Amino acid sequence: MADKQFHLWKDWRLHLIVLGIVFITESIGTHKIPVGSAVILLLPMLYAMVIGVGLYFTPVVKEKQSKNAETLVFLAVSLLVAKFSLGIGPSFVQIIEAGPALLLQEIGNLGTIFLALPVAVALGMKRESIGMTHSTGREGNLALIMDYYGFNSPEGRGVMAMYIFGTVFGAVFLGLIAGVLASVTPIHPLALAMASGVGSGSMMAASSGSLVSLFPEMEQDIMAFAAASNLISISTGLYVSIFIGLPMTEKLYTFFSKMKGSKAKSNVNDVGA
Repeated sequence: MADKQFHLWKDWRLHLIVLGIVFITESIGTHKIPVGSAVILLLPMLYAMVIGVGLYFTPVVKEKQSKNAETLVFLAVSLLVAKFSLGIGPSFVQIIEAGPALLLQEIGNLGTIFLALPVAVALGMKRESIGMTHSTGREGNLALIMDYYGFNSPEGRGVMAMYIFGTVFGAVFLGLIAGVLASVTPIHPLALAMASGVGSGSMMAASSGSLVSLFPEMEQDIMAFAAASNLISISTGLYVSIFIGLPMTEKLYTFFSKMKGSKAKSNVNDVGA
């Protein structure tokens, strides 16, 4: 294991590619696109994601770099979370004043069940929809589904699909939607900062980065609330999924499946009549 870790750091091709992407994206900088009364923020992280995915399909990135990058990204995200966590201290008083709003924010992540599950069932997805919609599908939830249903189960395929999709597009989506909501709606920036803590360091960074670009005078508080929210999501999100999210998804899946089956049967009878 130690030998494998050593070889990761010796992959100079990977490090040079990453350094090149960072140089290009930072040179481009942040751009704002006004859309009506809203603002879409294009952050360097967005360019980095696009360039990285594009290079994967070229000879520049080989299979070795792809596998090594997968391992190193978790270390990079850990450093990112540690950096943001250091910002909690200076805003500790404001975080305490947030009280129940911050502690109960994990319940809001259950909204994925009510929003996404009916759509998934309506589109014809089977039990894959349970793994896809019971949570935001990050590392803890991935382990939970694998333990409950197994890797090769429909639920396992569903959560794995969402994990990959979230890794590739999650940061981009949250970074864009945070900027739009902050500029269009009357929602307070600190409330949006709390909402950015979904249990993913990269998603939190993209979302809070958009908010800081719009409200630079609140940078310290935004980063503190986002980091605290993300830490709470990581530590309590798994328990919410075990005791509330997954059982609720199972019951709702059965309900929506029966409803869809009854509707389809009724349509067949109408045609036959």
